[in-house]
Amino acid sequence: MEFRRIPNLPPYVFTIIDGLKVEARRHGADVVDLGFGNPDLPSPALAVEKLAEAAHNTRNHRYSSSRGIPKLREAVADLYLRRFGVTLDPDREVIATIGAKEGFSHLMWVLLQPGDAALVPSPSYPIHIWGPHLAGADVREIPMGTGHDFFEDIRSAYEYSWPKPRVIVLSFPHNPTTACVDVEFFQRVVDFAREHDVVVVHDNAYAELGFDGYVPPSILEAEGAKECAVELYSMTKSFSMAGWRVAFLVGNHEVVQALAKLKSYLDYGTFQPIQIAATVTLNEAVDYPTELQATYQSRRDALCDGLNRIGWAIEPPMGTMFAWAPIPEPYRELGSVEFASMLVRDCDVAVSPGVGFGPGGDGHVRFALIENEQRIGQAIRNLRRGLTKLES
Repeated sequence: MEFRRIPNLPPYVFTIIDGLKVEARRHGADVVDLGFGNPDLPSPALAVEKLAEAAHNTRNHRYSSSRGIPKLREAVADLYLRRFGVTLDPDREVIATIGAKEGFSHLMWVLLQPGDAALVPSPSYPIHIWGPHLAGADVREIPMGTGHDFFEDIRSAYEYSWPKPRVIVLSFPHNPTTACVDVEFFQRVVDFAREHDVVVVHDNAYAELGFDGYVPPSILEAEGAKECAVELYSMTKSFSMAGWRVAFLVGNHEVVQALAKLKSYLDYGTFQPIQIAATVTLNEAVDYPTELQATYQSRRDALCDGLNRIGWAIEPPMGTMFAWAPIPEPYRELGSVEFASMLVRDCDVAVSPGVGFGPGGDGHVRFALIENEQRIGQAIRNLRRGLTKLES
């Protein structure tokens, strides 16, 4: 049978590591899984209580609103004012999405079509690269982590592209490279986008996960940003609510309303008790992201200190829930898939191969901070035992 769109999708390389992990555990191995970025920390108790309470009300079992219930959108506007100093109109500049992946993917349908182009960092979270492709557009990949001025790389990629890109996709703190930026960077991007009539889409997935005093900004803090930019904010990492699928698109009202129109044909929104619980969480569990941030920073320290101690040099990230580790020199020729496979087989540690995030990632692997410090310590001991070519 012949299909559309999916034949061009490459094999999902992460499944290779998953298969090896499952096989190892089947044979009794205790694999420390630092691969998939699936938060292990619990959602706020308040969210769970409100979900249960709202689910018992049969009125909430009916179709909800694809835009998000009004009080949820108001709570998001309040969060942006409190956290970023950004004023949003909850009726025109905020829409709820069924997780950031859904929101981003359908947004690409709104902004792009065959014959269009988007600028996307590479390596990147896979949907940032493939979302434009699934909309039929071409992607111009901008190398990340090259030591160059990333903004100048954006400008150069735009100037030398044909057709001229209609969309710039960004996400900082960045997954997988953990690169971080400041408001001044966003201001340069916004000024450029306004000058060239480009829409900037910023996925602010790790908005609350900055370390060592770094506080990740919103692109909407830049002057004039709402003329050209939209941002995705998710409760997945900020409130450890991954399975709840609650995120928001905020910013330019024309883009937000365009997505609202499309979604009105596609869905009826997240289950209403989830929206009610998310509303209460945003309004009343305001300190929860700070508690999560402290936990992730402690895990980051345990991982990076441990890797450096055994001779695997790594710079501690300033944001995200990941560490982007260059493959140690004695093993670099293996490439990220074979090296990650070796870590499962010889060290009982699972990580993500860098090439799974795009061709620019093959010299790295990604660690997810999804285990506690004791398990991370075990992973470090396993790595020391199995990576015999390291010089500690």
